[in-house]
Amino acid sequence: VYFIPLSMTIFVIIHIFLLSMDNTGYCNDSFNSIRSSTSDEDMVEIAGSTLDFSNTEDVPPLDRDYGMEEVNGVPKLMDLLDEPVPGVGTYEDFNTIDWVREKSKDRDRHREITSKSKESTWALVNSVCDAFSGWLLMLLIGLMSGALAGGIDISAHWMTDLKEGVCLNGFWFNHEHCCWTSNETTFQERDKCPQWKSWAELIIGTTEGPFAYIMNYLMYVCWALLFSFLAVTLVRAFAPYACGSGIPEIKTILSGFIIRGYLGKWTLVIKTITLVLAVSSGLSLGKEGPLVHVACCCGNILCHLFTKYRKNEAKRREVLSAAAAVGVSVAFGAPIGGVLFSLEEVSYYFPLKTLWRSFFAALVAAFTLRSINPFGNSRLVLFYVEFHTPWHLLELVPFILLGIFGGIWGAFFIRANIAWCRRRKTTWLGHYPVLEVLVVTAVTAVVAFPNSYTRTSTSELISELFNDCGLLDSSKLCNYDNANVTKSSNELPDRPAGNDVYTAMWQLSLALVFKMLITVVTFGMKVPSGLFIPSMAVGAIAGRLLGIGMEQLAYFHHDWAIFRGWCSPGADCITPGLYAMVGAAACLGGVTRMTVSLVVIMFELTGGLEYIVPLMAAAMTSKWVADAIGREGIYEAHIRLNGYPFLEAKEEFSHKTLAMDVMRPRRSDPPLSVLTQDGMTVEDVETMITDTTYSGFPVVVSHESQRLVGFVLRRDLTISIDNARQRQDGIVSTSRVFFTEYTPPQPPNSPPPLKLRGIMDLSPFTVTDHTAMDIVVDIFRKLGLRHRLLGIITKKDILKHVAQIANRDPDSILFN
Repeated sequence: VYFIPLSMTIFVIIHIFLLSMDNTGYCNDSFNSIRSSTSDEDMVEIAGSTLDFSNTEDVPPLDRDYGMEEVNGVPKLMDLLDEPVPGVGTYEDFNTIDWVREKSKDRDRHREITSKSKESTWALVNSVCDAFSGWLLMLLIGLMSGALAGGIDISAHWMTDLKEGVCLNGFWFNHEHCCWTSNETTFQERDKCPQWKSWAELIIGTTEGPFAYIMNYLMYVCWALLFSFLAVTLVRAFAPYACGSGIPEIKTILSGFIIRGYLGKWTLVIKTITLVLAVSSGLSLGKEGPLVHVACCCGNILCHLFTKYRKNEAKRREVLSAAAAVGVSVAFGAPIGGVLFSLEEVSYYFPLKTLWRSFFAALVAAFTLRSINPFGNSRLVLFYVEFHTPWHLLELVPFILLGIFGGIWGAFFIRANIAWCRRRKTTWLGHYPVLEVLVVTAVTAVVAFPNSYTRTSTSELISELFNDCGLLDSSKLCNYDNANVTKSSNELPDRPAGNDVYTAMWQLSLALVFKMLITVVTFGMKVPSGLFIPSMAVGAIAGRLLGIGMEQLAYFHHDWAIFRGWCSPGADCITPGLYAMVGAAACLGGVTRMTVSLVVIMFELTGGLEYIVPLMAAAMTSKWVADAIGREGIYEAHIRLNGYPFLEAKEEFSHKTLAMDVMRPRRSDPPLSVLTQDGMTVEDVETMITDTTYSGFPVVVSHESQRLVGFVLRRDLTISIDNARQRQDGIVSTSRVFFTEYTPPQPPNSPPPLKLRGIMDLSPFTVTDHTAMDIVVDIFRKLGLRHRLLGIITKKDILKHVAQIANRDPDSILFN
């Protein structure tokens, strides 16, 4: 793990000179420039790489030579009911899957396996293996994700410390581990050890004075620029989909949308490496959100090992829902919170079976991460806290105030970040992503270094803010007047703040303003960037400041009515670390609009089980306040910004419109393009495919009798006709196409017909044209449908209608 960034550094520096700084249509800001891609391999080729990964295409190849099948010397009529055609039933890139068809396919497959299991022992064993494959897949996902998360944690910690110095005993040791091996380190100066050398000490031989400070400052900025430059260049060159958080796209994919390559193997490799580099650069971002993307990549890749999941998009999305839970589990050490996060925030379809398997996969991932022990403290939780004082009922007032702050901050952040990302799309910023990352990194490093609370990694900052001060703490936040404290005391009473505490409060105030502003610009850049940790840092700083203020207020005014009776002189009444924890939950909830999963993640993250009520109060207040200002969370806002076809299940459709107001064709439009079940030739079908852009066509009895028979996808039609021309003699343009169960006798000397009933959906869902749109929208959400037939209503038609009602541009919905 330690050598991955170094080896990639050498490779990228050689490759750097071949790349141009200009990169139009980069990452998820513009999918139109890469819409023709159908696999992860195409994405690599577009980005400029010549590597060949063509052996694992997501879509089966269509140009294989299958040979001719003859019966008694006569070419056999191809029937797709008897022999499936490779490619039929799959989906084109940037299309939406048909959930009902996929579930029907899985039911048919399961019935076939069950019926065959009674015929032989081998078939019974195959049936048992099929039933167990889901659990085996969850086990593999948990092991792989946990191992990758452990490697990312260790590498990021080491590379973050590398900006300040190096360990002489072994350059692969970070600062903490380097000092652990030293016998000369004292408890009072446990961060200083002879084996750890700052860059100033190595280069100019001294750690004191202005020259040493300038040298450390310069090396800090240079390392930050190098890490961010490598991160953005690797993303740009090899995997454009590796940038950002990934959660908005994963939500869209789980709703049924196809983005080929987004969860591919190359994206996984690059995202894992660049995530370490981006976090180590000191940018205001976290690795927790991208770890969800990493885990989903693991799930998608491992799905190819099992036919049941490789050939069924709906089943694969059940696995991806569980993988999202695994991502949060390894990000925070919170397996239960991960399952609830997937259920509440990410998943579109979450049956009970997926709940059990998500829990199992999250458990395996957490166990794997605990075995690796990346934090070196034998604990799974990232920020372990141990508060000695219970909270009082009257403290709910400041907790609710923190919730209000979190809601206001969340709404402000979403609006500001979306405005900045929209500006990035429409100005020169979008054309120079590498330059943007370098400029933001330089500003972040230059401003962050003088302040010790911004110089350190965000995770270490949050850990210090959550800490409950003790007598042996060396932090400036714990430098109280200890004159009245005996060394035999087990509890520390409230004490007057010392000079270092007031200095720390000023530094934290500056750090708060800096974090609030720089995170707006950082989130959405072309590097892997999570939002959980930066949001928690903003809330933790605000909470710690409020906690210290309440502590000093209780000490100097313990006779006030609000403190009388529960906060006597010399007692330990207020715990500032608890306020930091509540503030972190409030700000994270204001940005993401999580509630139940947020509270569970927070108490798993910190181990503070008895503080659930303050966390619940802050989380609910934060959500109410943020929803009052703007209904969308950050992920929903980015989904709408990018125009993804996503129907939000949490929103109610309150407008009084009917299906006829949305469906196509409208009253003034040309008639609906339909196929007839027995009256068309191959040439007629191909002409209709060429002259229209629809994703599918209804099949009717005849043009006179428009009774619906079924629905056929455009892709399936094209693939089936191409394969028929290769595999069946005599198929020409004048061959008749039949969607009926039985083929009527053909005139003598006529070309053989083409039977395509096997690719037709025989039971498409239908509604009348007077069905209320709120019912139609609810059907689409709960059944995951793609289309409705009288005219045709697609998911994108509904999204365009919703956008038009909300006075937004209907054409902002992409991928028509």
